[in-house]
Amino acid sequence: MKFFLDTANLKEIEEGVSWGCVDGVTTNPTLISKELGGDIDFRTLIKRILDIVNGPVSLEVTSTDSRGMIEEARKLKAFGENVVVKIPTTIEGLKAIKVLKAEKIETNATLVFSVGQALLVAKAGATYASPFVGRLDDIGEDGMSLIGDIKEVYGNYGIETKIIVASIRHPVHVRDAALIGADIATMPFEVLRKLVSHPKTDEGLKRFLDDWKKIDPSKLRF
Repeated sequence: MKFFLDTANLKEIEEGVSWGCVDGVTTNPTLISKELGGDIDFRTLIKRILDIVNGPVSLEVTSTDSRGMIEEARKLKAFGENVVVKIPTTIEGLKAIKVLKAEKIETNATLVFSVGQALLVAKAGATYASPFVGRLDDIGEDGMSLIGDIKEVYGNYGIETKIIVASIRHPVHVRDAALIGADIATMPFEVLRKLVSHPKTDEGLKRFLDDWKKIDPSKLRF
């Protein structure tokens, strides 16, 4: 399973990439808006993200009609070959995905909340489908069961659209996504950080180092 960071923060992206565990990045208008200001405008921010990340970088359109989405998508794709255009899962979005597929522009269908939506975006030609598990959990539904259903349905028909588990809130979401066999988990940087942390790791490392300090230095020869 691939790990994407769901952020537009340059420091978080640089740090995550330095670990060798980040395969791509997803952004959205909210995440982008938090990082603009001072000497950072939209173009500068996107260029810097693309300089850091070798894998797919999802950039979202803000138009609500298909014509506007398609025009935006073409402009966003011009930033770099690894740009993936996020398109909302709406009727107008389906129209845009169909056209962009024909133009060989990769798309990420965002705000997927049902198997029906996942099927439709796949049929329209989306490269990725992004079901939002955390937002479903928020309203008392089981977000991860949706991932399992989509995985099964896509498998039934050999659908090539990749599943990006989105709206991840904690490491258990990542674990469950991996057990189900989702293609990608996109997560905030803090969730990625929590994945590597365990109290027993810290405890064990401290004990090893404390014991090492007790050794007579004259006995330590490399």
